[in-house]
Amino acid sequence: MPEGDVVWNTARRLHAALAGQALTRSDFRVPRYATVNLAGQTVTEAVSRGKHLLIRTDRGLTVHTHLKMEGAWRIQPASGRPLRDSHRLRLLLANRDWVAAGYQLGITEVLRTAREDQVVGHLGPDLLGPDWDTATAVARLARDPDRPVGEALLDQRNLAGLGTVYMAETLFLRGIDPSRPVGSVDDLSALVEAGHRLLDANKTRFEQVTTGDRGPGRENWVYGRAGRPCRRCGTLIRRGEQGPPGQERLRFWCPSCQT
Repeated sequence: MPEGDVVWNTARRLHAALAGQALTRSDFRVPRYATVNLAGQTVTEAVSRGKHLLIRTDRGLTVHTHLKMEGAWRIQPASGRPLRDSHRLRLLLANRDWVAAGYQLGITEVLRTAREDQVVGHLGPDLLGPDWDTATAVARLARDPDRPVGEALLDQRNLAGLGTVYMAETLFLRGIDPSRPVGSVDDLSALVEAGHRLLDANKTRFEQVTTGDRGPGRENWVYGRAGRPCRRCGTLIRRGEQGPPGQERLRFWCPSCQT
């Protein structure tokens, strides 16, 4: 699933293409909104909220989308080759200059901007948003001290935007095993700030680099490296699953560096 940095960058690209211009076409390929027509409405902004995307118009409407596991937005000049009409297309928004097409979006819906809290109000502080607040994120994590810290970091109600990549990399950098209870972590503030720094450093990139080395295969410390030696100590990286039944998420860790 794309993480907060990818969604932030997607919102930035959508804003650059759509904001300030009237839509000449909208095409919703989801049954509930198939008859909705936003043509003539001016997009005021496109923003991210954790892993959610919100495209707002001057008539008080918001197009709410979520990439989930496989979703993506493609943006191209309106004068270019027509976009391939695919069964994967869920939403198309166009103005006189640009066409934005959302493919395999996990969520596609329209709601009143005044009611956005119905879909994002449950989220914790956004790691890349103007509401980011370390103390609030720490307080939310600390509400369940017995919960495994890796699982708690992925709960978007605690802090919004962190996914399996940055959870694994943040915990490695802080030397914390993902199965440790939240209450046993000495410095939760330093932990969430490490996650904040990683997302912020990667938000304008198309690749996710946590080691500082952008060379192929050298971008990450532990994520995706199960069975390979730890870059610090040489111990083989482990892989497992964590979370309640039906909601398990991958975790990667070094059993020597993360205690």
